[in-house]
Order: sequence, then C-alpha cells, then structure tokens
Amino acid sequence: MKKFSIISIIFLLTIAISWENKNADVPKTHPIEFIIPKGWPQPVYNFKQNPLTEEGFELGRKLFYDGRLSKDGNFSCASCHQQFAAFATYDHPLSHGFNNSFSFRNAPGLFNLAWQKEFMWDGGVNHLDLQPLAPLTDPHEMAENIDSVLLKLKSDTAYIRMFIAAFGKKEINTQLLTKALSQFIVLLVSADSKYDRVMQGKDSFNLPQKLGYEIFQKKCIACHTPPFFTDFSYRNTGLSLDDYLKDEGRMRITGEKTDSLKFRVPSLRNVQETFPYAHDGRFAYLDAVFEHYRSGVIQSTTTDIVLKNGIPLSNFEIGQLKAFLYTLTDSAFLNNSKFSPPGEERVIPLPDALQHAEK
Repeated sequence: MKKFSIISIIFLLTIAISWENKNADVPKTHPIEFIIPKGWPQPVYNFKQNPLTEEGFELGRKLFYDGRLSKDGNFSCASCHQQFAAFATYDHPLSHGFNNSFSFRNAPGLFNLAWQKEFMWDGGVNHLDLQPLAPLTDPHEMAENIDSVLLKLKSDTAYIRMFIAAFGKKEINTQLLTKALSQFIVLLVSADSKYDRVMQGKDSFNLPQKLGYEIFQKKCIACHTPPFFTDFSYRNTGLSLDDYLKDEGRMRITGEKTDSLKFRVPSLRNVQETFPYAHDGRFAYLDAVFEHYRSGVIQSTTTDIVLKNGIPLSNFEIGQLKAFLYTLTDSAFLNNSKFSPPGEERVIPLPDALQHAEK
C-alpha cells in the first residue's frame, strides 16, 4: 500500500511538472483595464470575448499604421484616420484610396467606439471586430483581399512574434487580425476635454462658453446627447442628394424608403478638429453647418421632425455655440503618444515549444 502511494505521488508530481513546463512556453500577457469615465454608461463591446492586453494593443497599433495591409502598400488605416484630427480625415471631404481613387464618404473620427453598436455612416457594420474588413477590401480604399493580407503577415517574423505574444500561438488568421485591431481602436477613448473637466468640477466655462452651453441644451441636445454628443441614431438632416455620389444613406442597408438620406448622427467631441463635416464632407467650416441648419434644411417625407422649421440661430448664438463646441476638444487624446505610430519594435523571443509550431 505504501509503495503504491509513493508511486502515485511521483506520478502526480510528474504531471504537475509537465503542466508547469508546458505553460512556461506560453507567453504571459499583461492585461489592460478598460477604465470607464466617471458618469458614463457601461460599454457595449464584449471584452470577455477579446480581453485587452498590452501585447494585443501593441499588435493592433502596428497593424493600424501599416500600409502593407493595402494592395499597393501605400494606405494604412491611419491614412484616413489621423490622430491630430481625432482619427478622422483632415481637410479632405472624401478619403483617398488605392489607384488615386476616392471613397464616397468622409471618414469619421474614431473614438469612444466601445459604446457604439453599429458603424459606418449608414450602420452597415454591426460589430467593431468586423469593421476593419470594410476598408481593407473596399476597391476605393485599401483594395486588398484578406488572404493576401494574412500572407503578408505570416511572412513577417516581427508579426509572428507579436501574434504569439498577444494570443499565445503562431497562427495568424482573420479573427485574430481583427481582434488585435479592435484592441487598439477600442482604447481610443476621448473623455478629457474642458467640458469634461467642467462637469467634474475641475474647471469652469468663460462667459461665451457658458452661454453657448445653454444654447446647445436648448437647440442641439436632442440629437447630440452627452456624454458622447450623439444619440447614435440615423436622421435625415435636410441635406440634398449629391448628384454624383447618389448616397441614399441608411436606405442602402435597409432597403426602406423611410430611411432615405438618413445618416448616423456624428459625435461633436473634437468637432473643432474633424472638418470637413457631414457624411460627404460638403461643409468645410462649422459656420457652413450652422447656416445649413438655420436656412438650408430641405424638407422631405424623411426629414427629421426636429428640423421641421430648421434651427433658428442668430449670428450671436452661433458665436456662442462655437465657443462651447471648442470646449469639446480633447488635446490629451489628440496628442497621446500611446496612440501614435509605433517606434522600433521590441524583439520578442519565440518560446521553444512554439519555435516549430504549425510549420
């Protein structure tokens, strides 16, 4: 009996040591806590299905800035989503893409996407992890196919190391590619503007900003609801149909005539930096947007009811509104080096057990 017990103990120890050695070959990741700004609701993104780690974030950042993901190697995600413009396209109404082509919409800013259920101006994508596939394969944007993208990544030893470090295996596939990009994008949180500090009692508005905030609450808040300064709805704001682009908005997705010319309400956070404005970038300046709402709204069967009479605005009110809207600029976000292009990558050695994995 005693001999049997000793053998059992040795057997169990052997299993334990084997398990420990096996786990030792799997890279240890460093979790990132997603911090919800005070007073904000719970995000809708499911972090349990894609746990945030430093390794996953850094992989996503490298992918976001890598032009090799496009067909000709010239266009990265960051080509149309520039940090200094709150990850929107600076100064261009439409995004530039492969072979000197243009997309048919203005690239929106990328921030606070953890709280967003649908993406694109028309809500054509319903999950953040799927979003990158749209520009990657669009013939007017990055114009590549996923198989070619994966082949490029698999032939790059730096990417092999980074995928192993982030996900514990040498495999590189579409799911891990999009999850890595999501880990970078979902952490693009903009919540440190002057407005936010005022709401927290850490700062105060000057008089024009205060008056502008009061006007905003009366005339704009129905669609641009804090803290995101959008209600994520789709609305026809009385814009004319562009004769060239012929973009019907939400109707392209639903097929319903009641959705004609409806587009997602954009966030006004960092609006000072995200010009030009509207889904097709037709408004070069904020003043042009205000002018549209006070005198240019086209009435149709789908024009939003809150714009039945436009938005009456005096020149004085416009000036005060602009003063308030500028308080939504988050300079810390725009200049955060964590979101900037990565420098030289730290070489991550391959664990012995994975050196020859899946060859």
